[in-house]
Amino acid sequence: MTPSHDVTASRRRGTAPALLLMVAVAAVWGSTFVVIQDAVDRMPASGFNTARFAVAALVLVALRPRSLLALDRGGVLRGVLLGAALAATYLLQAYGLQHTSSTVSAFITGMFVVFTPLISAVVLRKRLAATTWAGTGLAVVGLALLTLRGFAIGYGEVLTLLCAFCLALQIVGTGEWVTGRDPYALVVVQLLTVTVLCGAASVPDGFRVVPPDASAWFGVLMTGVLATAVAIVVQTWAQTRISAVRVAVVMTMEPVFAALIGRLVGDRLTLAQMAGAAMVLIAMYVVELGSVSRDRPRQRRQEKMPVDLSSAGGA
Repeated sequence: MTPSHDVTASRRRGTAPALLLMVAVAAVWGSTFVVIQDAVDRMPASGFNTARFAVAALVLVALRPRSLLALDRGGVLRGVLLGAALAATYLLQAYGLQHTSSTVSAFITGMFVVFTPLISAVVLRKRLAATTWAGTGLAVVGLALLTLRGFAIGYGEVLTLLCAFCLALQIVGTGEWVTGRDPYALVVVQLLTVTVLCGAASVPDGFRVVPPDASAWFGVLMTGVLATAVAIVVQTWAQTRISAVRVAVVMTMEPVFAALIGRLVGDRLTLAQMAGAAMVLIAMYVVELGSVSRDRPRQRRQEKMPVDLSSAGGA
């Protein structure tokens, strides 16, 4: 077996765990809507995000104090750029929510699932299969059915669309830059960058970054540890196993989980919302089906390749 075949087989074995962990991450993110909404009622959104990402960065640094030493200067620069894209995502979404409804915001933010393959195709010159575009389209329709209750283009919608584009940049950039680097260290740099940028953005609000009460502290700690530190490390690791587009489609499960959790606490799910959730699930299946069909011919070609024994030891 050639070394390239070993690498491909290793990546293939890691695909299923990566997908399952990304679904778990989407479930965590979907469960935090109520917690975040409650916290930002008590403190400015920029201050909340500063505290959230500071907690996440501190947790990861405490667990691996020497993690940053795993990156060279290029790795640090790439982590800063990814962190800037992530900070822009959260800040633009927060500012957009001041001018649009949360349902419209949820839908437009979910448009990262469209921007991700577009960036991959246009900027990185990656050829995407028809099943990828079909799955992306299904995910968008599903998101619309899940979230929209009327729609109009205004200032808030434009800001949120920029938020979705920045999130797509972070997903694509992670997929390109994580290879050959320590995913953990790359995340630490991102989180520190987001903390600094959100802290700067909170200055006009009086730099109110300390949670004012126990409920706000709960929101900061829960989202900082689970929905940020753990979730982004998992996402970054997963992108060493699966493509950015597949990650983006799985991430559209977040509003599905949010809707299901809302149903458990007493919200009603309409037929349209249930249809939307089903379409997002189908979108995941379509993208995965396309990935499997593309992998099989590649696997067969690699298995037929002659084994290079020129550098092997032996009698």
